[in-house]
Amino acid sequence: MNLKSILNLFSILILFFSFSYILPIVVSIIFNDGALKIFIITLILIALLGSLGAFMTRGADNNLSQKDGFVIIVLFWIVLSLAGSIPFYLSGMSGIDSIFESMSGITTTGATAISNIEALPESLLFYRQLLQWMGGMGLIVLAIAVMPLLGIGGGQIYKTEIPGAMGEQRLTPRIKETAQALWSIYFGLTVLCALLYYINGMSVFDAVSHAMSTVAIGGFSTHDESIGFFNSFSIELICITFMLLSAFSFTLHYFAIYKRKPLKYIYDPELRFFFSILLLIIVISLLLSTFNNVNNSPSSREILFHSVSMLTTTGFSISNSTDWPFSISFLLLIGAFIGACSGSVGGGVKSWRVLIMLNHAYKNIMKIIHPNSVLSLKIGTKSVDDQVATSVWGFFSIYVISFVILLLITLVSGLDFESAFSAVGACLNNLGPGLGVVSDNYSSISSFTKGVLAFAMLLGRLEIFTLLVILTPMFWAK
Repeated sequence: MNLKSILNLFSILILFFSFSYILPIVVSIIFNDGALKIFIITLILIALLGSLGAFMTRGADNNLSQKDGFVIIVLFWIVLSLAGSIPFYLSGMSGIDSIFESMSGITTTGATAISNIEALPESLLFYRQLLQWMGGMGLIVLAIAVMPLLGIGGGQIYKTEIPGAMGEQRLTPRIKETAQALWSIYFGLTVLCALLYYINGMSVFDAVSHAMSTVAIGGFSTHDESIGFFNSFSIELICITFMLLSAFSFTLHYFAIYKRKPLKYIYDPELRFFFSILLLIIVISLLLSTFNNVNNSPSSREILFHSVSMLTTTGFSISNSTDWPFSISFLLLIGAFIGACSGSVGGGVKSWRVLIMLNHAYKNIMKIIHPNSVLSLKIGTKSVDDQVATSVWGFFSIYVISFVILLLITLVSGLDFESAFSAVGACLNNLGPGLGVVSDNYSSISSFTKGVLAFAMLLGRLEIFTLLVILTPMFWAK
């Protein structure tokens, strides 16, 4: 393992991250909200740390191995969350609450430890949204678009950071061009979303802030009532549209925009499966609401919005769902376990994995019925190797084991089963809001539980294997 190279690249990434504090500084100056000193101090600290590390490791050989890539990715997200927590801590939050909030932002989880969001200074509100926007596509990919200009290659990091289909293919011959293409699409969606929000009644500040968390599928809001604060059906439709667009694989966006092949959306089997699951959840929720003879059943408008928000693992809301029938709330939570498409900025197990597992299970059932038959596993028109299916089942097994262990630890900490189950599920799937005592925020739970859930967020953001692999003794063996 090339320790000097890791520290050199790591320092450059941290230095790169320090520039993000310029935007909250500008916002603080515009609104004169009294938080300017917080972000200036943070900018200086992070910039000095990155500069010092880069200076001390200058001249390092930047040929990175796969093992180096794993270490950089995991350490970067951990240190990034710690660095991101400094403004929250300087604003008066406790250490664990600051780390929880920062981890939730940068992993696009959207769980908050703040009970009164609207009391925060505008610059700190904007900073929360900015953390999610940067974490949405991954700061690593953005850095890869810039690092070649510094003479540093980033191919191995790119492959480690982007899971699923996009980790196995390059949209363009060069990694730099791939990262730039992804970010141009991501930035374009953000600008368009902000513009539509503004046209339909949001202030400039709210429009930009919510556009960043919508396209990032983060779920942070500048208001305690989330999207419901605006009470606008047109804003809700815009939010639904961009949550769905961000839940699609960015590979499809690339082909539609750069290759002029919009029919890729129609023929993509994963996207069709994703919409099938969404439609199924909406229909079942509507039936449960119809046949549930209680006054607190959600309306069709609420079911539509919350179904999209939960399945895409965004976490926005337009009403208080704590009094909804438990069957509907639990169904929506299960939808978040399935999650968005591969190559998107969403969380969850990912639709392509669920699709492969279902097809593989069907194939094995048919094999039992017809032992002599020759069956191949196909997703759409493409055959899937059994080794891929085995790998997916392996991921799912580790996912379930991780969930159960985290659930047991959370139960031991004192949470009731409903709150613990939903909190672990919401954090592991990078969703945010849960059920029970964590339906609005996570401020009432213990510091120990917040620490466990922050680890769950990181585990989900790195899709489990990337984090767990460096915890194995074999990884560190020569």
